[in-house]
Order: sequence, then structure tokens, then C-alpha cells
Amino acid sequence: MSKASIVGAYNTEFGAFVRKDKATGLVTDTKSYYDLLIEAGRGAIKDAGLDPKDIDAVYVGSCSPGSFINQEHVAPIAAEIDPALRFKPMTRCECACASSSVALYDAVYAIEANRYKNVLVIGVEKMNLLPTPQMTHVLACSSHWPSEGSKGWSFPMLFAAYAKGYQAQYGISNEDLERMLWTAGALCYKNGAENPLAHVRNGPATVEEIIKLNELDARGRCKNMMIAPPLRLHDCSLVTDGAAAVVITQTSNVSNKKRAVEIAGIGHSAERLPENVRPNMYELMAGKDAAAKAYKEAGITAADIDIAEVHDCFTINQILSTEALGLSKDGRAGYDYLDGRFTRDDKVAINLSGGLKSKGHPVGATGASMHALIYKQLIGEAIGVKAKKADVGVVFNVGGSAVTNCITVLKAPR
Repeated sequence: MSKASIVGAYNTEFGAFVRKDKATGLVTDTKSYYDLLIEAGRGAIKDAGLDPKDIDAVYVGSCSPGSFINQEHVAPIAAEIDPALRFKPMTRCECACASSSVALYDAVYAIEANRYKNVLVIGVEKMNLLPTPQMTHVLACSSHWPSEGSKGWSFPMLFAAYAKGYQAQYGISNEDLERMLWTAGALCYKNGAENPLAHVRNGPATVEEIIKLNELDARGRCKNMMIAPPLRLHDCSLVTDGAAAVVITQTSNVSNKKRAVEIAGIGHSAERLPENVRPNMYELMAGKDAAAKAYKEAGITAADIDIAEVHDCFTINQILSTEALGLSKDGRAGYDYLDGRFTRDDKVAINLSGGLKSKGHPVGATGASMHALIYKQLIGEAIGVKAKKADVGVVFNVGGSAVTNCITVLKAPR
């Protein structure tokens, strides 16, 4: 079996690439889905030092382009990256917010089967063309529709159920839980301020700044309104447009070993889709299963991890993901964040990119972005905050309400 390595990566700037006329309600696209996909693909191929003709196949991860931009059958858009890609096999993968991690895994399996030598993987989403209610509906289609989406359950509500379960299981007071969530969010905002590609670079980077946003202004408005108790606005990730891409190759085919990061282990575990049939709504059971698989394949333990990008779609999931990876004991991650753990100066640093909270969350692009940014850290070309130590990095990307769990162990060049 041929092992796979990442040899190039690219992340577009993340943001809301639209212009909205408040008077007319007209929304103008300023950087299209097509633009983002092509930019990321071209950038990754160039970063890998390859000619486009050397790419054997393309996998595209995208969650809901048919609903967001009225375009299905998106993988062939990659043919516009370069004429040399015409007639190459191109495939779209979908697993909600984990779409591009699953695309990467499918590419890895093809490499391991000796079907291809060089594969381009792209993640892309354009979310901001839709008004908020319509965008919320599109995302709700990635929940269990009969029991959740059709009943008016949004994703903040689904993750709020985890927050309530976590609080009850471990006997955490309301005040402590709030500070845990705000501390996790502030850490991401602080890191994101130094990421030139981040959607938000001026977020509230301390707990005190977040607390101030909870206060009512003179008009009785709150800038950190409650969305789904106990989750407030600043506990939620952003509605973002963006793309990211990586190029993978057979490890035996690597020419520049200094820029090759080994995909050392993969854990891909699916939880039952409806929340109401899951036990233990205070932990990511499938996430823990995925971590065990990835660590075993990579021959590591949690103690070996230097950096991690975790799926903080909501601040509670950052806490749950930290425990699922074994970086904190069960029920202790929130307290560890309160104690100042997981900063750039800690033994293991989490979300140096700013995470989904600050970097942004273009759902289909998120997995590819997490892998691209860990890759850049491991080869010493960090985008934004540079890790103190970066030999082993882990990506934890989830799809839906922690249903699709993708954990990848990446190892720096030797």
C-alpha cells in the first residue's frame, strides 16, 4: 500500500464576498464560488511545485452548492484551473461541514490503491448570497430532517443540547460554563487577529471584552445576544465564503522531502444522525472512536500532539473536541481553558489559525483549510501565529451535529 503525503496547500482569504444594498436588498457577488475554487486549486498546484498536467485526479468537497448558489455538479469546475486538467477524473464529495475532509480521505484511498500518483483536493463554499433565514434552512438540511430540521431545530439548538448535557453531567455552574465558553472563543479571536486570511481579525480577544458585549446598549440591544441557551452570538461560528486546497502524492514519489507532510493516520467515524437516539449527549463518542483509529494508525498517543485544529463551529464543540482528542480528561477541558491551557505557548496549541470562530467556516472548505494550515505549520511556513513546536499536528473536522467525525494525524518532514 502506497502511503500519502501532502506536498502543497493553499487557502484563499475567508470572508463575506458580497455587496449588499440596504435600500433595495440587492446582493452582488464580489468573489464567486467559481473564482474561489479556481484560485485555491491553482494556488495548491503551484505551492506543490507541480505542473497541472501532473495532477491525475481532482476531488472537491462542497456541502450545499445547489442551494447556496444554484449549482450542482461542481467538481468539473476544476477543469477551468488549467487546460491540462481537461479529461481528468473529477468527483464531488459531501458530508456536511466535513465534506472536504472526506474528499481528502477518498483521494488518500485512491493514492494507497496505486490508482493515482498526484491528486488535487479542493474544499469550497459560498454562503453569503442568501439571506440569513434561507441560509439557516440550507444548513438545517444537514441535520436529521424528520426529527430536527422540519421541527425548526437549528444547529445552534443542536449544539446547545450538547452544552446542556455537558453541564449536567459534570455539575458545572452556569457562571463557570459561560466563562469556559467565552475563554475558548476569546482564544480563537486572539489567534485569528494574526491570521491575514481570517474572516474576523478584530474579534473580542478577552473574556472581559465578551462580557461587555453581553450588556444592553441605550436602545436595549445586546451585541452578544442569546441564540440558543446557553449559546450566544459569539459562541457561534461565522457565515463565510472561501476555499482551500491541498495536493497529495504517493510518499515514495516525493521529490522535495522538506515540504512533504505525511498523512500518518486517519480516523473516520459516523454517529447516528438524529440526536434523540444518541446516548451520552455530553461527549463526542464517535469523535473518540475516530481519535483512537487515527492514533493507532499513526503510532502516536495524545501526548505526542503539538498542534491541533479543532472544529469550533460552536464554543462547546471546541471543549468537547479537546476531550475527544484526549488533550483533556473528560469533564476537564473547560477548566483547562480557564487555566490558560492550549495557547500558543502551551505544550499543545489549539486553533492557532483562529479556528472556525475567527478564521471563518465556509462549510465545504473547512476540512481542507484545517489540513492546509496544519501543513503550513509543519513545514515551517505558518500562516499567522507560528507554533512553538510543530512535529505532530492533528485535524478534527466534524460534519453536522458531530455526526461525521474526521481526525487526521499529520507528521512533519523528517
